Amino acid sequence: MFIQSGRLCIRLFRHNDHTEVQGYASNPDVMFYIPGGALDEAGVRSFLEENIVSAPRNYAVVQAETGAVIGHIVFHPYFGQHTYEIGWVFDPRYCNQGYATEAARAVMDYGFCRLHLHRIIATCQPDNIPSWRVMEKLGMRREGFFKQCIPRGDGGWWDEYYYAVLKEEWDKGSLFDR
Repeated sequence: MFIQSGRLCIRLFRHNDHTEVQGYASNPDVMFYIPGGALDEAGVRSFLEENIVSAPRNYAVVQAETGAVIGHIVFHPYFGQHTYEIGWVFDPRYCNQGYATEAARAVMDYGFCRLHLHRIIATCQPDNIPSWRVMEKLGMRREGFFKQCIPRGDGGWWDEYYYAVLKEEWDKGSLFDR
């Protein structure tokens, strides 16, 4: 997958992305809501290997102007080949600048227009306000609230919001400004 948007390029990861991915993926604050948490150096190498050699589920988000990897987009089949899940993780230096929304919008457009998906879903914990705000900016609707459904590393449980958008809603474009 290679997608170009106004300020970004979404592409397959490369081995030489290691340092930039390590910069954000090793940060416990950045990875707090991600199952498995922060990655050590071996974890980053494994993450890159899985997404370069195996079937990729995560894609590098690259700032077009500088070539810097500023985060990644999760995008993979969720249920059959008609429903995909999307998610995002960004280096905090690039947060609150519209990059997550821009990257997700470009990937969702690719999913609906090129892969002919029927539905794209996204999930997040209710406390992860920036993430569900991006989902709502994208025109996704909150379809569910699941109580204590995700185990946390500390023995506790997270609640989860479930969002989705259908191709017919995406095509209308009336829910958001593309």
